[in-house]
Amino acid sequence: MRVLGVDPSVAGATGYGVIETDGKHAQLMRFGAMRLPARATFAVRLREIHFLISGLVQEFAPDAVAVESVFTSLNMATALKLAEMRGVVLLAAAQAHIPAHSYSPREVKASVAGYGAASKEQIQLMVKSLLDLSEVPEPADASDALAVALCHAQASRARARLALAVDNLRVAGEAGGSSRGSRISVPRGR
Repeated sequence: MRVLGVDPSVAGATGYGVIETDGKHAQLMRFGAMRLPARATFAVRLREIHFLISGLVQEFAPDAVAVESVFTSLNMATALKLAEMRGVVLLAAAQAHIPAHSYSPREVKASVAGYGAASKEQIQLMVKSLLDLSEVPEPADASDALAVALCHAQASRARARLALAVDNLRVAGEAGGSSRGSRISVPRGR
C-alpha cells in the first residue's frame, strides 16, 4: 500500500510524505514541506498546495491520502482557514479518485508513538525508527506528514484484520448450522 500523508498549515509549512508498506515494513519514498512567502495571499497558498498535492498524487499514485484533521482548540478564524487548506488537499485526492482519510493529531501521535500527547521530538524519533532512516526527518512538518501516513497504514491494517475476523466468525456461525446463530462469550469486568 502506498500512502500520501499531509500535514496542512495555514501560517507555516505544509508537510507531505509518501510511504509504501507491505503491512510489516514501511519504506520512505519522498518527504518535504512547502513554505510559501509571507506576502502570498491565502488564495495563492490554496492554489499552490493543490498544485503540490496533485503533482504528488500524479507522480506516486498513492492508494490513499491521509490528512491531519483540524485541531479544535485553534481560534475560529485559523480553524476555518485550516479547513479550507484541508479542502484543497481532499479535492486533489477526489479528482484522482483516491480515497482520503482524516486523523486527529492525538490519533496520529498515539498510533506512531504509543502516546496521544507525544512531543514533536518523540514523533520525529519514532518516524525515523519506523521508516529505518539514518537521520530524523526535517523539517518537523514533513515528519508530521510521514506520521500521518504511518498512522493510516496502521489503521488500514487494523481494519483489514478486523474485517477478516468478522468474516471468519460469520462463516463459522454459518457452518455450525445453529438456528440461533453463534454466541461469543465476552467476560465482564467486576
